[in-house]
Amino acid sequence: MEIKVDEISKLLRQQIEGYDKQTDQAEVGSIISVGDGIARIYGLEKVMALELLELPHGVMGIALNLEEDNVGAVLLGETTKIKEGDEVRRTRRIMQVPAGEAMLGRVVDPLGQPLDGKGPVQTTQTMNIERIAPGVVARQPVKEPLQTGLKAVDSMTPIGRGQRELIIGDRQTGKTAVTLDTIINQKGTGVICIYVAIGQKQSTVAQVVKSLEDNGAMEYTIVVAAPAASPAPLQYLAPYAGCAMGEYFQFYGADGQDASAANPGRAALCVYDDLSKHAAAYREISLLLRRPPGREAFPGDVFYLHSRLLERASKLNDERGGGSLTALPIIETQAGDISAYIPTNVISITDGQIFLESDLFYAGVRPAMNVGLSVSRVGGNAQIKAMKQVAGTLRLSLAQFRELEAFAQFGSDLDKATQAQLNRGRRLVEVLKQGQYQPLPVAKQVLIIYAAAGGMLDDLETEQCQAFEADMFRHFDTQQKNLLDAVGEKAGLTDELKAALDKELNECKAQFKATHLAAAG
Repeated sequence: MEIKVDEISKLLRQQIEGYDKQTDQAEVGSIISVGDGIARIYGLEKVMALELLELPHGVMGIALNLEEDNVGAVLLGETTKIKEGDEVRRTRRIMQVPAGEAMLGRVVDPLGQPLDGKGPVQTTQTMNIERIAPGVVARQPVKEPLQTGLKAVDSMTPIGRGQRELIIGDRQTGKTAVTLDTIINQKGTGVICIYVAIGQKQSTVAQVVKSLEDNGAMEYTIVVAAPAASPAPLQYLAPYAGCAMGEYFQFYGADGQDASAANPGRAALCVYDDLSKHAAAYREISLLLRRPPGREAFPGDVFYLHSRLLERASKLNDERGGGSLTALPIIETQAGDISAYIPTNVISITDGQIFLESDLFYAGVRPAMNVGLSVSRVGGNAQIKAMKQVAGTLRLSLAQFRELEAFAQFGSDLDKATQAQLNRGRRLVEVLKQGQYQPLPVAKQVLIIYAAAGGMLDDLETEQCQAFEADMFRHFDTQQKNLLDAVGEKAGLTDELKAALDKELNECKAQFKATHLAAAG
């Protein structure tokens, strides 16, 4: 067979002309071991911490351990299909979640995938799940109230926009109920709410979503769910994902552009339910990644785990749009022990705590707030003037009542002053009780606390206090709406306003007593 030189040169010319110069440059590694949702990868020298990695079968991973000769990654998704020797590719992207207006009213997992069966989330905006918290210069002091609608909380442990208030207590003491009432009370205020469920039963999450829907709160709320059945990496990511979704509203104005003085940012509220389970999920990941364990087998950076999350709650200064992110983390204690490892960590990071006590809860005092151990480090700065005026002595009165009550159990002969103080205390406790899903506007809260703290209920039976409260609200709603509105205004309780309130309250009480006596007769 004769080889013709001109034919070979023609073929080579055709090959060179059709050559595609595009090259696919990818940094590729291979799995050296996999198991328990953790993969060890060799060959990714330039990978970043928390970078997203692509594995076969559509599984994604996050690089957590950057070691000298391999990378430890946690896997998200169907990990059973991943085997030793599989190829792993870098994405050069830090973990992100979808954000924006389209998220409102949706139930999503920590990756932003919908769980509510309403189809895909139509948004192009994304936010990094890890973000450095705003610095000191970028913030302004917390001074704008975020009303919870709960008399006990708004009067004694007020929460301001940009604050971090811990809700702590044993299981089944009403921790989630406090946060749900707070979310429901944001209706019409423009505050966007994010509820993050970590390690809870799916039935409990469904119940929360139904309660929010029934009360019309779901339209301004995002629910991020990482239930107990989710793998530990998803439970670990959940609060950061929820925080990133909230930060979108804080950092961007209503038009989706960067917030500024001309384009103000919005207010967001993030509930983390709960961080005890979050710490346990992180402990599981850390032990599987062979990180050295410390106290209670938690890794050494478990404090940083929560501080870098909660420090992101802030109220930005006006040049940056004045947006705010308020955090309500929840911690579950064991037998009321708030001096355990994780509770003390989170208490030291937050700006105060609401301690819910099981003894009070079972005694019918709900919300079951322990006045002595609950505190807000922002204090009166986050209250309207009228509330500051009426609630100033409330905490002291209640604390004294609790002390006297314990003392009175042992003594039978009490002087008149002590008996009067005990009677006043019982009525204050009765007045601060509140049913679930019944948040109150701040003006009505001021009204009933003003009446109780001023001794107007002292001559009523303790059992009659709540009936009188309902009658009083009805009276002001129908006949004295202007007076009620004046209570909520910035001027506070002036002498004229107090005189008008006293007149109306006395009239209301006389009417209540007459009706009650007639009914009893």
